[in-house]
Amino acid sequence: MALYLIGDVQGCNACLQHLLDKISFSPSRDTLYLLGDLVNRGPDSAGVLRRLMAYGHAAQCLLGNHDLHLLAAAHGARQPSRKDTLHDVLNAPDRPAMLDWLRQQHLAILLPHQTTTYLLVHAGVLPGWSAAKTMALAQEVETVLRGPDLPAFLHQMYGNAPAGWHDSLTGVDRLRVIVNALTRLRFCTPEGEMEFSVTGAADAAPPGYMPWFDVPGRHSADVCVAFGHWSTLGWLDRSDVLALDTGCVWGGSLTALKLGQETGPNTHELIQVRCPQAQKPGS
Repeated sequence: MALYLIGDVQGCNACLQHLLDKISFSPSRDTLYLLGDLVNRGPDSAGVLRRLMAYGHAAQCLLGNHDLHLLAAAHGARQPSRKDTLHDVLNAPDRPAMLDWLRQQHLAILLPHQTTTYLLVHAGVLPGWSAAKTMALAQEVETVLRGPDLPAFLHQMYGNAPAGWHDSLTGVDRLRVIVNALTRLRFCTPEGEMEFSVTGAADAAPPGYMPWFDVPGRHSADVCVAFGHWSTLGWLDRSDVLALDTGCVWGGSLTALKLGQETGPNTHELIQVRCPQAQKPGS
């Protein structure tokens, strides 16, 4: 049985098929862990969702900011922009089934494998959050997404404030910080104040900010955090972080990382397929 981490697909169903063919994926034998942004900006978001739904437990999926945006658009909490390519889901006869499946997915997954524990998120983890705390906070939002309060939450989900985490946060403010960290974070201060206006590479941090994974003493450093979201960062392979968004929808590659079946360095296998999309890079 092989385990694969896969970066942002963003509606590129043909590229996903190409990648799965390249790795000889079998849903009866292997497991995919998709790191969010399953939909939007690419040409076939509905195809991606239908494919992953059909794989059942063989496809474990995170929610990214574009996936939450689809839920918000479906519930009238956000109007699709001219750049969005969500119409094939929103106008589909099986729209209810796809949206119901999407709201059941995760905001964080903890994956022990061999001697390493992987914390899977779409975007990032605030410096003061341990892996266990990240999982607990993610589950708070997942409960809302799967419950009757979903429409009300989606209408209040958007916004950049509060910019940082405090354990005393309650209500929508608390949920919004969790969502922003797990699905939008790139840069923050050493104290965990988030910044969302800059989407460039790691060296583009505004004064006083740094990539979230470079904050000294972050509490999640004892696990390997695997994430997507940051196409301008590209493939990053460190012992404590793995970045897998390699800009599929922007004309880059779709990336899978096969986790090694043996312990030790260099046991993982990187597999990539080129994608022909020609959109301009974005978040």
